[in-house]
Amino acid sequence: MSVQIGILSFDGEPIGCESLTRLSSTAAAYGPDGETTHCQGPVGFLYRPFRTTAEATAEHQPVVSPQGNIVTWDGRLDNRHELIEQLQDTLRSDTTDAEIAATAFDRWCTDCFTRIVGDWAISIWIPDNRELILARDYMGIRHLFYHLTPTRVTWSSHLASLAIANKNLHVCDRYIAGYLAADPEADLTPYQEIRAVPPGHFVRIKSGKVTFGRFWSADLRPSIHYRSDAEYEEHYRYLFRQAVQRRLRTQSRILADLSGGLDSTSIVCMADSILNTSSPGTPGVDTFSFYDLAEPDEDDFRYITKVEQLRGRAGFCFNFEGGVDSILFDRPVFVASPSFGGRAEITTALSQVLEQHEYRVSLSGRGGDEFNGQALNPRVQMADLFLQLRFVELAKQLAAWSLLIRKRPWVHLLAQSLLQLAPGWTRALLTDEGKVDPWINPAFARRYQVSIRQVDATRGLGVVYPSVRDAVHTIVTIGRQMSSLEPSIVETRYPYLDQQLVEFLTAIPLDQLLRPGQRRFLMRRALANIVPQDILLRRTKSMVSRCFAVTLEVHWKLVESLFCHPVGSRLGYFVTEPLRESLRAVKNGQSSPYVLRLMKAISLETWLRQAESYGVISISRGSAI
Repeated sequence: MSVQIGILSFDGEPIGCESLTRLSSTAAAYGPDGETTHCQGPVGFLYRPFRTTAEATAEHQPVVSPQGNIVTWDGRLDNRHELIEQLQDTLRSDTTDAEIAATAFDRWCTDCFTRIVGDWAISIWIPDNRELILARDYMGIRHLFYHLTPTRVTWSSHLASLAIANKNLHVCDRYIAGYLAADPEADLTPYQEIRAVPPGHFVRIKSGKVTFGRFWSADLRPSIHYRSDAEYEEHYRYLFRQAVQRRLRTQSRILADLSGGLDSTSIVCMADSILNTSSPGTPGVDTFSFYDLAEPDEDDFRYITKVEQLRGRAGFCFNFEGGVDSILFDRPVFVASPSFGGRAEITTALSQVLEQHEYRVSLSGRGGDEFNGQALNPRVQMADLFLQLRFVELAKQLAAWSLLIRKRPWVHLLAQSLLQLAPGWTRALLTDEGKVDPWINPAFARRYQVSIRQVDATRGLGVVYPSVRDAVHTIVTIGRQMSSLEPSIVETRYPYLDQQLVEFLTAIPLDQLLRPGQRRFLMRRALANIVPQDILLRRTKSMVSRCFAVTLEVHWKLVESLFCHPVGSRLGYFVTEPLRESLRAVKNGQSSPYVLRLMKAISLETWLRQAESYGVISISRGSAI
């Protein structure tokens, strides 16, 4: 992602370019293609490009629009040809994405954001109104943060730039509660003083005051109804092909994740199909895979090999069997927020491949499980049928799922389905999902409703069908995950998060996504002639659990010292002894469905210590618990 940074002084004090340059030092690696600054009285812009498309090579930012607005843009505009057509009196076919976005704002003001499709973040200074506007794409795939004081606002696409520049910030407890429960709200950062522009919103800042505007929200009523399954398949296939093709727009070879699962395999196979039948200008797609033969039920390697054989070439493939460094206990550089994205060995291996082979774009299958129906709870579907008084269909579903879900009695399934109609606090009270881990400080958990956060990301939604709530929950959760991702030296693109594909999948009847015993029902049908049959029929996926137990065992002395007097206890997040006992149990091989929460506790503690050592956060609360 390119780097955009800016400062606006509310009292009219001129902004010097050296102030911007100091801010950019921590983000220089993410914008390696030069640096430009633009200072105009009380406002200053800095831009460091990360160029991935042919149009971007001719791009010069900040852009000054025909109306005199100053714009920086970080993104990929997927509907550029459509917008050029609508703005044809002022634009050429080779106009850059940033110029198109700036011209669109001139024409439609903030209404332009509803017309822009792609992954993007934009900053706009309107001199005539002395007004700053910051906006992010519908899912928040590109980042934009801001720090507001009585005299100025500073913004950046990289959180570390703002954190390092300000020092002695205060930890945001709401963010930490969200992080430990599931995912923090997308507009929060770990710092009380720094906020993120919410996905699908724009932030208007004028005279030190902030107002928000929403430009996107999903229409989550089932509004697409076709006469046959074949019509849904054709529509899905068209949108998925479009989603992948949009993300092949680049000048260099692309590195695609390939796990052997349906999501990543579908992306790779569709990319090959596109490259074999058309010429979008992409040099080619390579794959990155990993497996661990020491993990129970490991079968990824077999499916990865099948895809490589189909493609006629091998990708980068790593065996992490016996790995003992699955957790990062120390970071060589400052990391702006706590994060646990999976095994550390994978991150290290991927970084080496990216650097050695100079990839600039990668493809990820993130969002595939959620939007294609893999994660859809059949109880949600049955709760909808109950509200719709479709009792005959409900009875059929109960009978079918009771046989499929460990032969669970249909009465139990009915009770669980009816529980989907209850508010979040009730579900938190009556389900295992809402049970708070014993090592989380009870007072902290009560104050920030950790239990409810674990079951419901849609508080305040009101009375809606469970399926609507579930769809909103999915969109909100993915937006939160996108907002929390660490910056990367490669531009990661997500075909399953394509806006038009997501809008389609949330507007079709649920039974197109899930039928008894048939998850991803539409996806498997639509891609039958593109994805190998063995993978279309695959029902299992390797689980990662053993590697964390091995890592804890090998590094136990370090873990014990880390949690001897944890900073997280001083801040009231952890209860030390139960946390140590829980970690010891994992080390000794006791499996837990919530082991990833424990890994998050480790990442939080290491982040707190690092942030304190850099002087970024100020910690002064009570004694250890």
